Amino acid sequence: MKVVLQNVLKVFPGRGKAGKEVKAVNDFSFEIPDGELIGLLGPSGCGKSTVLNLIAGLLRPTSGRILFGEDDVTKLPPEHRGIGLVFQSYALYPHLTVYQNILFPLENRKGKDKLTKEEMKERACKVAKLVQIDTLLDRRPSELSGGQQQRVAIARALVKMPRVLLLDEPLSNLDARLRLQTREEIRRIQRETGITTVFVTHDQEEAMSISDRIVVMKDGKIQQVGRPQEVYDNPANLFVAKFLGTPPITVLDGEVRNGTLYIGDQGVLPVGGVADGSVFVGVRPEGFVPCKDGGLTCRLKGVEVMGRDISILAEHTASHTPVIRTIVSADVGLDIRSETVSFALKPHKVFLFDRQSEVRLPADLK
Repeated sequence: MKVVLQNVLKVFPGRGKAGKEVKAVNDFSFEIPDGELIGLLGPSGCGKSTVLNLIAGLLRPTSGRILFGEDDVTKLPPEHRGIGLVFQSYALYPHLTVYQNILFPLENRKGKDKLTKEEMKERACKVAKLVQIDTLLDRRPSELSGGQQQRVAIARALVKMPRVLLLDEPLSNLDARLRLQTREEIRRIQRETGITTVFVTHDQEEAMSISDRIVVMKDGKIQQVGRPQEVYDNPANLFVAKFLGTPPITVLDGEVRNGTLYIGDQGVLPVGGVADGSVFVGVRPEGFVPCKDGGLTCRLKGVEVMGRDISILAEHTASHTPVIRTIVSADVGLDIRSETVSFALKPHKVFLFDRQSEVRLPADLK
């Protein structure tokens, strides 16, 4: 099911006499193709959960339209939209078994949508097998692990055969290993069912690992849309560059002079297509190459061993953060007793941004 949001605005009124209204979602326009898994990504308060609730029908937009396929559902109640919703909290009924929790949405159907007991049982068992909890149907939620409870919540959403599946930070209550396992399961389930899915998260690693495309949001507005690797490799602005990536991108003060990019008093790269002047320089952690004659000299702080890679910790007066964290191969020979370390920079891992607008500049780095 294709989902289209057209110029959607959601304004919450201010509280008290001096309270200012809040634009939680501001002129949001986006099309979700049929069968794709879309990640809504951004920091807390950026409006991503509000967008999800608008799609679900739990909130009504102040203006704009929401379409499912060719149907305008802007004013349609949630129960008539054909959506499956998985909350951040699992919201399972503690007194019901797993089977009864999954069955619950079907038992409340009426009229032409009502199913026979055999049809309900068949559908419940089918989705339980899909999410791999078919051996747990007689248990109650308190007898399940967090990952198993999450699967029950997903099965309950899927049993209705929704046109759109909405997931609101479904992995935030799980530990690191379970998050990894469960997000792989969500990706598998989505591919097997082909249901259009919207996945809300503030964790960029989650969004990038399972989404067909990601929508990066800030202050209720879309900052960039694209396939995860494309957005990582070509950030539209400084916010997107800083939000994506672990370790985060290093941002330094730089200057373009006579076709050369300078950081401090060191020329680090030839650059074309950018007028002389001050810029922000973003360098991905994998963009630093330890090199004796490298153009960027930093103070060496230490080394963290991570197995096949190592992280070099360094300092530079032009850096916006106290520590520059780089990722290099563990095979690189490095004298950790040295006070300084020099880096060459990989041009395709270096981005220039306008200092006022913070928009990425179309620089030709060599």
